[in-house]
Amino acid sequence: MEFFRLKKDIPFMTYARSTTIVSAITFVLAVFFLITRGLNLSVEFTGGTVIELHYSAPVESVKVQDTLIKAGYADVQVQNFGTASDILVRLPLKQGESSAQLSEKVLDTLRANAPDTEMRRVEFIGPQVGHELVSDGAIALALVCAGIMLYLAFRFEWRFAVAAIIANMHDVVIILGFFAFFRWEFSLTVLAAVLSVLGYSVNESVVVFDRIRENFRKFKKASVADIINNAITATMSRTIITHGCTQLVVTSMLFFGGETLHNFALALTIGILFGIYSSVLVSSPIVLWLGATRANFVKTDAPAQQQG
Repeated sequence: MEFFRLKKDIPFMTYARSTTIVSAITFVLAVFFLITRGLNLSVEFTGGTVIELHYSAPVESVKVQDTLIKAGYADVQVQNFGTASDILVRLPLKQGESSAQLSEKVLDTLRANAPDTEMRRVEFIGPQVGHELVSDGAIALALVCAGIMLYLAFRFEWRFAVAAIIANMHDVVIILGFFAFFRWEFSLTVLAAVLSVLGYSVNESVVVFDRIRENFRKFKKASVADIINNAITATMSRTIITHGCTQLVVTSMLFFGGETLHNFALALTIGILFGIYSSVLVSSPIVLWLGATRANFVKTDAPAQQQG
């Protein structure tokens, strides 16, 4: 299925140097913000108390948060959970106060304005658990990257594996840079979105790489740059259909999924947009600069030339 078919290849590789410079600047800025501002980690990573509350009528999370801030809980995080009548309250660790004591004080504070407030559950996340989640998340990210490199090196060639992992890490770091710059909360759901972007982005790279491999066998006299340009141009219609449909779903979660899914959808949106960019204008130029040639894929031509 195609929306359109271009008769003339777009010379993407002509602009490869300029787009790579833009990517490098964006990447450096993302790293800078990560170092200077850091991620706004949720209580799943830092440790704290999670309280689920239920109201008999719909309630605005902003009003609940304002009430708790006025009561002295400056670092509280409040969001709707599931329905408009359910609230999730996250509080950081507090010295000299247990999770049970803290939850009772929060409940008493909120019941002063809404006596029917019901506490459904209380969870305490210790600092050790938070550190383990950070380390486990980093390990998961490293294993995904290693698996992607091995897969691409086996299916294509090592130059493609290096190009894809650089492009994918470009996407991941930029997502983290956005969250660091705007101080958006980085939670377990956002980590799941980052890992999803890794798999999603490599899928686009594989489609382009597969067409490049076919072109090496099909166009025997074309230059490497022309082969890559043709591969990207030929897959543009498929890219628009795939990413457009995916983004429609993600956009619906972004605007209608509530606060629980908002940052998850936000991370996916950034990842999808930069995933398209990196697959075309980051990974493909790297393949070109690493010296990929037709000989890397068409091994049978050398003996044939010697016989001739």
